[in-house]
Amino acid sequence: MSDLKLIETYKSFLQNYSQEQIRYLPEQGVWSVGQMYDHLIVVAHEYLDCVEDCEKADDEEHQGKSEFGEYLFNIGCFPPIKIKLPEELDAPPDNSKSKEEIIEDIDRLMNRMRELETRVGKINPQYKMKHGGFGWLNAQEWLSLVGMHFRHHLRQKYELDQRLNNIGVLSRD
Repeated sequence: MSDLKLIETYKSFLQNYSQEQIRYLPEQGVWSVGQMYDHLIVVAHEYLDCVEDCEKADDEEHQGKSEFGEYLFNIGCFPPIKIKLPEELDAPPDNSKSKEEIIEDIDRLMNRMRELETRVGKINPQYKMKHGGFGWLNAQEWLSLVGMHFRHHLRQKYELDQRLNNIGVLSRD
């Protein structure tokens, strides 16, 4: 599945939730569906910022990915584990957006991705930006991270849906 199709699928999933369900916090330390979406969108834009930074670069970087970065790109996805960020990077995502605002944010993200996809092939692959855990990534790799990150959170979405189902908050029509 292409990354844009995957994000479009996430957008279609939103139709299954009421505003109450989007903001429902199952327990302390567990994100709502809305927070998961906010996290995905914010991180995707950070990755796309790095694509643009690679595009603007004028010095080649010959260092490569970290060992974990090599592993990640070799398997083509994040491993099926929960990743805990350092506390200073682990602020809870926004839980105040409406379904309509999230859809607008997804549409903006997809438009930005489409635009960058048309340019990424022209960017020198030796123009790189450093990721804190994955090492030095070029524009194509940063763009690929968007889809990898969305795929990684499918399990979290399923778990949140199960929590909503278990307490009768998510109805299946």
